[in-house]
Amino acid sequence: MQVNESAENYLETILVLSQTLPVVRSVDVANELGFKKSSVSIAMKNLREKKHIIVSDAGFITLTESGREIAEMIYERHKYISSWLVSLGVPEEIASEDACRIEHVISKESFEAIKKNTNLA
Repeated sequence: MQVNESAENYLETILVLSQTLPVVRSVDVANELGFKKSSVSIAMKNLREKKHIIVSDAGFITLTESGREIAEMIYERHKYISSWLVSLGVPEEIASEDACRIEHVISKESFEAIKKNTNLA
């Protein structure tokens, strides 16, 4: 279930938005990420073709099981790595930006080792 970093970011954004909005639309994703609606539209088409999202006739975006798995994995990594960096004294904004980059390239094994050997709740 390998997807590229861009797809991971979109899926993570859909997940995060779905926690605060009653429905998620392409325009919400575009606004959140600061991207053009046309770029988001192309990305949503790709995610739909890969069966990571379903888009209703009304334009509401829902994660499929595979899309949710990827989004939750990336979001967990983001939250954990960000918290870990903050606990090491990194300012919150920098920790979040760095976590955003690290979350896509760290291996499952390395992430699990960090979780196992840190004392974060």
